[in-house]
Amino acid sequence: MGFLSSIGRARLKKAHSIEDLRAAARRTLPRMVFDYADGGAQSESTMRQNRAAFERHRLLSRAPVDVSGRSMATTLFGKPLAMPLIIGPTGYASAFWPRGDLALAGGAAKAGIPFVVSNGANSPLPDIARAAEGKAWLQVYIAHDKQVTLDLIRDAKALGFDTLEVTVDTALPGRRVRDIRNGFTVPYSWTAGKVLDVLRHPDWMLRALPHGAPRPGLMPMEQGRSWATVSEFVRSQINPAIGWDDLKWLRDRWDGTLIVKGLLDPAQVKPAVEAGYDGIVISNHGGRQLDGAVSTLDLLPEFAAAAQGRIALLLDSGVRTGTDIVKAVALGASAVQVGRATLYGLSVAGQAGVDHALGIFRTELDMAMALVGLRSLEEASPDIIRIRQD
Repeated sequence: MGFLSSIGRARLKKAHSIEDLRAAARRTLPRMVFDYADGGAQSESTMRQNRAAFERHRLLSRAPVDVSGRSMATTLFGKPLAMPLIIGPTGYASAFWPRGDLALAGGAAKAGIPFVVSNGANSPLPDIARAAEGKAWLQVYIAHDKQVTLDLIRDAKALGFDTLEVTVDTALPGRRVRDIRNGFTVPYSWTAGKVLDVLRHPDWMLRALPHGAPRPGLMPMEQGRSWATVSEFVRSQINPAIGWDDLKWLRDRWDGTLIVKGLLDPAQVKPAVEAGYDGIVISNHGGRQLDGAVSTLDLLPEFAAAAQGRIALLLDSGVRTGTDIVKAVALGASAVQVGRATLYGLSVAGQAGVDHALGIFRTELDMAMALVGLRSLEEASPDIIRIRQD
């Protein structure tokens, strides 16, 4: 399989941005697999607005400033991060690269940042924990049968996980039209068109064939049953009757760091603080849930005003560049989470691709700090942001 590695390395050499990695992933993957990562809900308007918000927010340079001793390092929940970036939870990672969760975990560990293990991971949790070298968090849904959730977090605790991220924006999975059109099923189902598409992507095919179709590793899956899309499988797993009482229930049963992911209403800061949560991920699920939702960056100042430093604010949905990270930190985020960006790299070259994606962020973040005039990210504030009037 050495020639497959050579193909991936050659594609990485031509990838100088996350958008370049996206283009390389599109060439590498069968359409149904690429679209599963790349697509959003319905018209994908939320996904477009996520990027438009970052484009509207412009940076103001403070030059001249002596930035020769700048550092992008930060601290989150009392632990050091090499930069304010987290690989967020992305399920079904092994569809993009065999044992993809391990490659994501290893890339995060190498970069000195956390990796959030998805509740939809395909690899065994002990294997991911080893690959992450103590830097993994675990994302969970509160299941219909709460004992399933308790068993999972008990296992995570025994493996040394100290941070949970509970996702709350999936009362129903979003209607992801690309997946419906492509017939991206769990497990895979095959048609003549899909087989032909796979044959057009021989490097993916040759990697995937020895491992078979990925299966959920952390979610119970009834043998012999199939689902029309990944979203339908997720629907079977998630309890739509989740409220703050359930989040308090989880807080009472987890003594580590606890983060709630998927809040879009700044009014939810108050109940999150009252429930004893340590952090919030302001998220619209990367545009994969509610079509027409507001962008997370537009909401960030309202969340910061409501939080007043009482709870850490993280942000995802639309982050593609190092300058995006500076904008988010300036408006009140402690760090950002990325999903698609590292999946694109993973698809092209496994962990080497993940490393490459994180290296792009690192280079761009360092350059943005220097050109804005920031010696540390603690110096970033709303004063360096101007909003372009369309």
